[in-house]
Amino acid sequence: MELTNIRNFCIIAHIDHGKSTLADRLLEVTNTVSKREMKDQLLDQMDLERERGITIKLQPVRMHYQYSGSQILNPKSVPDRQAGYILNLIDTPGHVDFTYEVSRSLNACEGAILVVDSTQGIEAQTLANVYLALEHNLTLIPVVNKIDLPNSDRVKTAEELKTAFGFKDEEILYASGKTGEGVEEILRAVVERVPAPKGDTTKPFTGLIFDSMYDIHRGVVVFVRAMDGQLAPREKIFMIGSQTQAESLEVGYFHPKMEKSDGIKTGEVGYIVTGLRDVSKARVGDTVTLFDRKTDVKQLPGYKHVKPMVYATIFPVSGDDYPVLRDAMDKLKLSDAALEFEPINIPSIGFGFRTGFLGLLHMDIVQERLTREYNLDLVLTAPSVAYHIVTNSGKDLFVHNPAEFPDPSLIKEINEPWMKVEILTPQEYIGPIMEIANQRRAISKDIKYIGSERVDMHFEMPLSNIIIDFYDKLKSVSSGYASLNYDFIEERVGDLVKVDILVAGEPVPALSAIMHRSVAAQDGKELVEKLKQLIPKHQFEVAIQATIGGKIIARETISALRKDVTGYLYGGDVTRKMKLLNKQKKGKKRMKKIGRVDIPQEAFLAVLKK
Repeated sequence: MELTNIRNFCIIAHIDHGKSTLADRLLEVTNTVSKREMKDQLLDQMDLERERGITIKLQPVRMHYQYSGSQILNPKSVPDRQAGYILNLIDTPGHVDFTYEVSRSLNACEGAILVVDSTQGIEAQTLANVYLALEHNLTLIPVVNKIDLPNSDRVKTAEELKTAFGFKDEEILYASGKTGEGVEEILRAVVERVPAPKGDTTKPFTGLIFDSMYDIHRGVVVFVRAMDGQLAPREKIFMIGSQTQAESLEVGYFHPKMEKSDGIKTGEVGYIVTGLRDVSKARVGDTVTLFDRKTDVKQLPGYKHVKPMVYATIFPVSGDDYPVLRDAMDKLKLSDAALEFEPINIPSIGFGFRTGFLGLLHMDIVQERLTREYNLDLVLTAPSVAYHIVTNSGKDLFVHNPAEFPDPSLIKEINEPWMKVEILTPQEYIGPIMEIANQRRAISKDIKYIGSERVDMHFEMPLSNIIIDFYDKLKSVSSGYASLNYDFIEERVGDLVKVDILVAGEPVPALSAIMHRSVAAQDGKELVEKLKQLIPKHQFEVAIQATIGGKIIARETISALRKDVTGYLYGGDVTRKMKLLNKQKKGKKRMKKIGRVDIPQEAFLAVLKK
């Protein structure tokens, strides 16, 4: 197949705008999958993806399309009106947590189908994905989807597309992923508008790894887009970023299942079975080439090692399940290179793993997979972020939890991650959204109107203030209409403090928290009030205090569990009662000095749990 007859494209959309359903129709119309094998959301392999309606693990597919001509917008791009074309669809994950993976998928394409739900219009993730696609110089094909629904408003959605991105009327296509209406026009537009891939077949093989998976029998399988040259089976290959040597045990294409071939050539999309046993040796964005020609090939731009943004600790509800959890984490790591974890022991709770995630959805998916696939009952602590501390001696420390926090006298500055936040909302909710954003230390940057009713709001906000409940509050105050997208900007110096919890004068490290000084008093007060409800009464009075350094910022007292020592008396002088009560008071006082407070595991988990 000539390069001029290949088209590499992806579909970008906000969550639940019909991306996977439209992909199903493309597979049907091109006869890539027979009707007997067809099922809904075919490219979404995991049950979790089908249930939630989101793409978590991207899946490429190669389609053969017999192009028969139409009203051609750019005739020069189509060499033959009756030609057969190879269309490589590279699916993209549909969530902000996987932005890097999306960017690598876009890097492997020349065009993108921009899908917008005609019942909901443009949303925050739509904007973010379009900007990402434009950065990679992709040709965009705007598609207004779900036009079969009774509440569809194709005119208003098209106006939003024209206002936000400057599309013309004739560029916008209308389709229904459910009924198949307009799908043929989309395929024609891909052939007509998306440029053919460029590359040189005579150069050494250069491939972009845009995804990978782990096969228990064959090891790591990398998904590649061939930029230059060609690769045959049984050749020695080299991953430039990880400096890893391997062998192309098998190469082939996705149809949509893997089908082996005699090689991958320039402009094509396929897979390489490497036999590697560590998925981190073939990371997304890395460049693969021939081992003998590694010095002749430069690494493709854009590769980076993705760092976790959110941290939480995973504990099994039963301590006996810890070995099972350890094995499950090891197996999950084989298929998820972004997952990072290390064992931890908190005496009051037990053994667990401090785990790094790309974001809240990634954390949710890992928890769900551990629960379902390995039948584990788990508890996750509230998510936190990594703080970068510079000591007075110039040493850099990265702190993921309060227990690692150094002595305040040794700290020169504390840096926390800040995010660029984009919120798309109907204009009547501007006030409530501004209010909840300001409560979370947000800095308002810009407000733009899209069409007559929707507003694009831009903020800068600390990640620690987004990850706890900001999304839930945003949906609540906007009646579910607002959508959120965020991206890392930089680390900034913050006035952050470690809040310690003392129970009966004894510090409890597992309950410590890192907070901003401006909210420490309020949050500390809420924490001790919660503990007061959770810690059972003892024979003596128990003080619960929140402190910063040596200063107490909040206090609650659990009253003593009292026994009626005068209950058996039957009259007589009141001094007999007073004598017994004074004796009890002295005992309580003595017990307070030597007594030990037992905090039940349930109390720890209730406070730590998200």
